[in-house]
Amino acid sequence: MLFNSYPFIFAFLPVTLAGFFLFGIRSRTWALGWLTVASLFFYAWWRPINVLIIAPSVLINYALAQLLRRLSADKKRSGVARAVLVLGIAFNVTFLGYFKYVNFLGTVLSDLTGTNFVLTQVVLPLGISFITFQKIAFLIDVYARRVVSFTFREYCLFVLFFPQLIAGPIVHFREMMPQFHQVSPRFDSENIAVGLTLFLFGLFKKAVLADGIAAHVTPIYESAAVGGDVSLFPSWIAAVGFTLQIYFDFSGYSDMALGLGRLIGVRLPPNFDSPLKASSIIDFWLRWHMTLTRFLTAYLYNPLALWLTRRRLAKGLPVLGGRNFSTGAFFRLLVGPTMFTMFVSGLWHGAGYLFIIWGLLHGVYLSINHAWRLFGPGLWPSKETYQRFMRPIGAVLTFLSVAIAMVLFRSPTAKAAIELLKGILGLNGISLPQQILERLGPLTRLMQPFVSISAAGTTQEFALAIAWVLVLLLIATALPNTLQIMARYGPAIGVQPGPADGATKLARALDWNPTLPWALAMAALGTASIMRLGGKSEFLYWQF
Repeated sequence: MLFNSYPFIFAFLPVTLAGFFLFGIRSRTWALGWLTVASLFFYAWWRPINVLIIAPSVLINYALAQLLRRLSADKKRSGVARAVLVLGIAFNVTFLGYFKYVNFLGTVLSDLTGTNFVLTQVVLPLGISFITFQKIAFLIDVYARRVVSFTFREYCLFVLFFPQLIAGPIVHFREMMPQFHQVSPRFDSENIAVGLTLFLFGLFKKAVLADGIAAHVTPIYESAAVGGDVSLFPSWIAAVGFTLQIYFDFSGYSDMALGLGRLIGVRLPPNFDSPLKASSIIDFWLRWHMTLTRFLTAYLYNPLALWLTRRRLAKGLPVLGGRNFSTGAFFRLLVGPTMFTMFVSGLWHGAGYLFIIWGLLHGVYLSINHAWRLFGPGLWPSKETYQRFMRPIGAVLTFLSVAIAMVLFRSPTAKAAIELLKGILGLNGISLPQQILERLGPLTRLMQPFVSISAAGTTQEFALAIAWVLVLLLIATALPNTLQIMARYGPAIGVQPGPADGATKLARALDWNPTLPWALAMAALGTASIMRLGGKSEFLYWQF
C-alpha cells in the first residue's frame, strides 16, 4: 500500500487514526498496540508473504539484541558481546544480500565466466534495505549501551511503525521510543493540522510535481534503452528532469511520512533540506537523504576512519590535521573510507553495476571536494573573497555533477546510460523541432550546419518538457522548503519551534499558520493531488 493511493488515504489512514484514538481512551498501551497491528496490515497489503519473510528476521534480531543487552552490561564478557554483534551484523547483511543481490550475483558470475546461469527470481520484500539498516543500527546502539532496556512490544513498534517502514527515514530507537512513551493518544487539533499539512505538501510533490515531469523524462530513458540516439537537449532534459523528479518524489514521500507521524503526535527525523540549493557536494549529502548519510557516517565511515587513524598512529605515521599532514594520509584516511562508504551506498540503493558506479562517482566527487576545502581557500586573498566567488560557482557545479550522476542512477541499462552521457556531451548531435528552428529567424541559417531537425517529439512536447524543468527548478532552488515553511510548529526532530527558518521576505510570507487562507491553499493542493491519483506513477524509493 502506497501513501499516494486511494485505499491508503480514504480507508487505511482514517481507520488507523480512529482506532488509535478510540483505543487511547482505554490506555496508551492499547493505542500503541493498535499501531503495531495496523503497521503489520499495511506491510502485508502489497504482498502478504512479505510478513512471513520479514518476521524471522525481526524475531532473530530481537533475540540477538536481548543477548547483547545482557552481555554488554558485563565488562568481563565484552569479547563475547563483540562476537554476538558481528554475528548480528553478518546475519542482517546476509539476509539483505540474499533477497536483494542473489540475482545480481548470478549476473556478475555469468559476465565473468560467460555462462548463462538460470536463477529463480527471488521475492524482494518491500523496504528491506531501510529495515535492515535500522536493525543494524539498533544492534550497535544496544552493544554501545545507548539503548539499555526494551520490550518485544516496543521493538516491534519501532521496527514496523508504518510511516517510516517502507522508505524511511532511517530512525533510531532512542529518538523514537521516548516519544511513544509520552505521546497522548487523544485527538489534538494542532497535531492534526500540522500532520495533514505536511502530508498534503508531500502528496502534491509526489502526485503532481514528480509524476508530472516523469511523463516527459521517462520516454527519453526508454528511447535510450532501445538504442535510439539521444541528442543534446533531450539528454539534458533527461538528466536535469530526473534529478528534479527523484527529489520531489522522495522528499514528497518524506514529507508524507513526517505528516503521518505527526498526526499521532510523533516527530520523525528530517530527510531533506533543500539539497538542490547545496553549494558543494559535501553540503549536498548533508541535505539529501539525511538519515542515510547519518547512518553511513556514524556506523561505517567514522569507525573505519578511526580504525585506520589508530593504526597509522601506532606506526608513527602522519594523520590528517596538524603539521604532519601528508598526501598519503589524505588518501588512506579520507579518500579510502569515503570511496568505500559511497560504494556501500551505491550497492544499497540497487543491485546493479550502474548503482555501484553512481556511488563510486559520488565518492570521487566528495574526495575532490575535501581536497579543494584543504587547498582551495589558500589560493584566495581572503575568506570573504573565496566565499563570494565560490558559493555561486559551487552551487552550479554541484547541481550539474549531481544531475549527470543521476543518469547512471536512472538508466535501465549501461547502454542507455552511455547513450545519454554521449548526448549530454553533444556527441549525438544537436536537434530541435522544426517549428522552433523556423521561428529562430536569421539564427536558423547560422545554426543549420550544427543543428538538425528532430524526428522525435513535437514542438509542444519539447516546450512542455522545458517548462516543467524550469518551473520545478525554480521551486526547488528559490522557494523555502517544507521544513522552513512549517518551522514554527516543529515539523521534525531537530527543527525547533520558532519563526520560519531564513530571514528572507518570501520565507516570512510563507510562514505557515492554521489560518483560513492556508486551509484553502492546502485544500486546493490536496484536491489537485487526489485528482492525479490512479494514473501511471513511479514511486522511486519504496523499491529499495
